[in-house]
Amino acid sequence: MMIKPCGPSCNLACQYCYYLSKARMMPRGDRAMDEITLEMFVRQYLGSHGPGTVTFAWQGGEPTLAGLDLFRKAVELQDRYRRPGQMVENTLQTNGTLLDDEWCRFLHEHGFLVGLSVDGPGHLHDVYRRDKRGDPTSALVIRASRLLARHRVDFNTLTVVNRANSRHPLQVYRFLRNVIGSRYMQFIPCVEPKGFEEMPPQGRGIKARPITDGSTDGPEAESSLVTEWSVDPEAYGDFLIAIFDEWFRKDVGRVFVINFEAALGAWMGLPPPTCTLARTCGRSLVIEHDGSVYSCDHYVYPEHRLGNIHRTELIDMVLSERQSRFGQEKALGMPDACKRCRFLFACTGECPRNRFIRAPDGDPGMNYLCPGLRKFLEHISPAMTAMAWGMARGHSARDIARSCTGMRVERRG
Repeated sequence: MMIKPCGPSCNLACQYCYYLSKARMMPRGDRAMDEITLEMFVRQYLGSHGPGTVTFAWQGGEPTLAGLDLFRKAVELQDRYRRPGQMVENTLQTNGTLLDDEWCRFLHEHGFLVGLSVDGPGHLHDVYRRDKRGDPTSALVIRASRLLARHRVDFNTLTVVNRANSRHPLQVYRFLRNVIGSRYMQFIPCVEPKGFEEMPPQGRGIKARPITDGSTDGPEAESSLVTEWSVDPEAYGDFLIAIFDEWFRKDVGRVFVINFEAALGAWMGLPPPTCTLARTCGRSLVIEHDGSVYSCDHYVYPEHRLGNIHRTELIDMVLSERQSRFGQEKALGMPDACKRCRFLFACTGECPRNRFIRAPDGDPGMNYLCPGLRKFLEHISPAMTAMAWGMARGHSARDIARSCTGMRVERRG
């Protein structure tokens, strides 16, 4: 469950942010979650789970705007309502600009896993990630990474791959690895259809959705449905390929990139680690600061509001027929072109929010990123096949990568 303790409120004004515009549909968009709502949510959320690990994923806007006292209260409530056999973990996605020593001491003490948003070195990060005065934020993010490291807070990095930084993949990767010190990375494609502020991704009628031929979908095309800062599909594939090649040569076993780990898991027949790669979705909901629950973080629109925990139990909303239909639509709405693709096992059509174009035969539900994803999966297929085969026989991923790299060098020689 993604928790928005202060809704869409943020101290930054990132140009590509899909959530800032939610303030216009929320009458309490400038307030933090109150204690009554917080306690009600913690109780219902833990009560809906059996034994095992229960994850509280705090996001925003910028969740640290809710204040440290809210998080102290949340930890206290988690201890109070935790059921026998339950373990609680907390994750916090932040832009990092408001972190200080007090925050980091708390995060370390309570074992929070922090996701730090960073899009690369300053000349790339600051293209879209600026504060409300238009000032750059990259120096503050570097400062945050130093604070987290000094206080021994576990953190990973989340990078939005956009129109600007997608052209410089190795600059981004080496900066994250060498300057930020990230050993756990995630690369999220920036895809925003025009009019996303008011309309869900599939809001246009089927006939209004373009038919893709793999070359006319990008943000530079006149007919494109996406914003100018969205990543070009082919550029996204090239971005992942360039980073994969460097990672495979140098960093397997040292740096973990969830995009590559997920692909390897698919080749090994393991369950996907992210909802975007699951066959169906609908189990990653979001709760807003006022207690309203929505089907998904990317579907916070009136038509996808399931209710409010002040009036309806959380578990009833999660298990509702309406939410079930939402989750099943990912598989049921897949075009025949996807079903015939040999990489469907690794892609599963990716996230429904990006499936707003039509396949060459006119079927709706094609993913905007398909050309890039297919190019990436084609490129990594030999390496993933070798790694999956070797690991199934007890070899380490790092040794397999070294062996494969050596074979490539010999062949070139």
